[in-house]
Amino acid sequence: MSTFDDRENAFENKYAHDQEMQFRAEARRNKLLGLWAAELMGKTGEDADAYAREVVKADFEEAGHEDVVRKVAGDLGSLASADEIRSKLEQLIGVAKAQLMEEKG
Repeated sequence: MSTFDDRENAFENKYAHDQEMQFRAEARRNKLLGLWAAELMGKTGEDADAYAREVVKADFEEAGHEDVVRKVAGDLGSLASADEIRSKLEQLIGVAKAQLMEEKG
């Protein structure tokens, strides 16, 4: 195998790893958002965890995060606006990435 092939494989492996980490971070972010929303709705324990799983599953409906925003906004009603939910998503992606790095550490 040539040096070029080795470099190409290394770049492909890094790309695949980066994509997996992004997917995991977004799933973690959605779980955290679900737990936040569950708390606003007064859910605790297993009910909160089950709701967080629903939020994670909602992200598979379409590309992007608007499917998650729509689900949570619909469930929260007047407790939080769609813009507040989007803001929370932006905040939580950093938290999710930090948690994943700690676990990896």
